[in-house]
Amino acid sequence: MVDAIELLRPDDWHVHLRDGDALRELVPHTARVFARAIVMPNLVPPVTTAALAAAYRDRILHAVPRDCTFAPLMTLYLTADTRPADVEAAARAGITAIKLYPAGATTNSDAGVTSLAACDDSLCAMASCGMPLLVHGESIDPRVDVFDREAVFVRESLAPLVDRHPDLRIVLEHVSTAEAVAFVESASANVAATITAHHLLFDRNAMFTGGVRPHMYCLPVLKRAVHRDALVRAATSGNPKFFLGTDSAPHGRSRKEAACGCAGVFTAHAALELYAEVFAEAGALARLEGFASRFGPAFYGLPANRERVRLVREPWTVPQRYPFVGDDELVPLRAGEPVQWRVATSEDAA
Repeated sequence: MVDAIELLRPDDWHVHLRDGDALRELVPHTARVFARAIVMPNLVPPVTTAALAAAYRDRILHAVPRDCTFAPLMTLYLTADTRPADVEAAARAGITAIKLYPAGATTNSDAGVTSLAACDDSLCAMASCGMPLLVHGESIDPRVDVFDREAVFVRESLAPLVDRHPDLRIVLEHVSTAEAVAFVESASANVAATITAHHLLFDRNAMFTGGVRPHMYCLPVLKRAVHRDALVRAATSGNPKFFLGTDSAPHGRSRKEAACGCAGVFTAHAALELYAEVFAEAGALARLEGFASRFGPAFYGLPANRERVRLVREPWTVPQRYPFVGDDELVPLRAGEPVQWRVATSEDAA
């Protein structure tokens, strides 16, 4: 049994850091392990211009602890008003990607897109300047069952999009179904996907064990075990089309344990450790570095990090809660329960 593993410092290719007072509580969790992170733009109001992204980046950097090195990679929120000139300005400003939210599909997505065809000019501009499109892949047709929304989106929206824009680089984020995995595997090298730790660890039964579990509710929602198995196979396969994106999406307890609770699972407190559990269980720890540290930078055309981190097989108990905004608190994944791996610190080497 392997008791320790060393890998290049990883990056998180999908994270929600929120804004305002929440940044001070959230950024340290991500910066603790990850060198870079793709930061989602679904604030209120959304980040729709290069100037707004630059201001948001400054606020994030202000929240990075002094003993951490961390680079936020900024994104813009695609809307019906996004024009090719906006895309070109974003590229000049060093914006990393543009995010597609189908309108109303998830948290703070009301300003999202209702017609992909109406965005074709902007998508052409993105392809021309090499800017990736990050996709929340769920159908917003109210007739579609919540457990089928990703598969329907892949079939009815994403496949035609890829056909219309073969040169556009696309990341299908937080894939949650066997259908999405199969699509990414069969698509061109321009199409990749991120996978979360919670979709790898749990199936939909986790939302209902002993009652309704609001802190396990996320979008896309957890699926059947057969889909989780497909995700684990993809993540641990060594296929460079699949890489780490936590989609750590924090909401205070008051917004999760509510009559209409928010979607999102908070995993940044133990993200790499949770992925290590999955890879260890699959007998694929040797492939964790590719998934966590190499495949994402390669897709985005960035160098891999040079620093290294060490994981040790040493169980620790996740706190029941973390501070959040005001009197509220965050309930993390595995609250009060053990995680089997730990990121070693400088004190361990002393």
